Amino acid sequence: MGAIVTGFGFASTAADVAEGADLGGRRAVVTGGASPLGTETARELARAGAAVTLAVRDLSAGQRAAAGITAATGNPDVTAVRLDLADQGSVAAFAAAWDGPLHLLVNSADLTRPAEQRMARRWESRFAVNHLGHFALASGLHRALAAARGARIVAVSSSTHLYSPVVFDDIHFAFRPHDPLLAYAQSKTANVLFAVGASIRWADDGITANAAGPGPIDARCTSHGPGGLFVPPGLRKTPQQAAATTVLLAVSPLLEAVGGRYFSDCNEADPVSQRPVGYPQILRSVARYALDPGNADRLWDTSVRLLS
Repeated sequence: MGAIVTGFGFASTAADVAEGADLGGRRAVVTGGASPLGTETARELARAGAAVTLAVRDLSAGQRAAAGITAATGNPDVTAVRLDLADQGSVAAFAAAWDGPLHLLVNSADLTRPAEQRMARRWESRFAVNHLGHFALASGLHRALAAARGARIVAVSSSTHLYSPVVFDDIHFAFRPHDPLLAYAQSKTANVLFAVGASIRWADDGITANAAGPGPIDARCTSHGPGGLFVPPGLRKTPQQAAATTVLLAVSPLLEAVGGRYFSDCNEADPVSQRPVGYPQILRSVARYALDPGNADRLWDTSVRLLS
């Protein structure tokens, strides 16, 4: 199958790509559901009829977001449940409490600039939350996803992944100086590799996973993206525009039984072997190392080992 091209693009909104979608009878979990990106994603899934659970660290903020979504969409089946991706106990409790099938898992929560660089077990914090937390969550919900018979996972990554592969020999910066940009970048590469690995390993369960690069969000990063990278004003998105690619991967019939791919601006990105110079080329590209099945397999095994 060739690269997937849609009729949507940079300026498209989540409402645009979800128009006409019917998610009645389906259940969705959106991590980071109280963030601008998570809320916009959850709103359109709820508007399409899905029962949506906002998985949030701040339960009060999540409940306010859920109430706002219900008020905007008329869908009463929007709830907030506490989930701290930095706490493996919290992740396990969330997964254990889930009952029944799960049709959509949107891994939208994102740790960009943590106050601390290290977490329990001396894990680098961005990798621990952005990848390992979501990996453990998806693994814990695997049975529920399989029961849906056609579940989709959307891993929210970033064009910042182009700044670093996963450095398997020093994931947690034990031997090299800690660099916030490189730490964030490898965690976003890990998000793409997870989508590749899950689509391969869980294909027989009918589960597909794809990665989305939402683009720099005005409300979150102002003039700079993660790591202080300057983003030209014309290339910053509103939360509604940033959520478009995520929602597209969740609802579009073009993604039926399609997995292991990376999308930005609502279209499949161009694989590159060298990082492009400057925007907008960076926003429209995906590193080949992030799509490599061998890297995905190694990351999967590493993640299982770290979490055991």
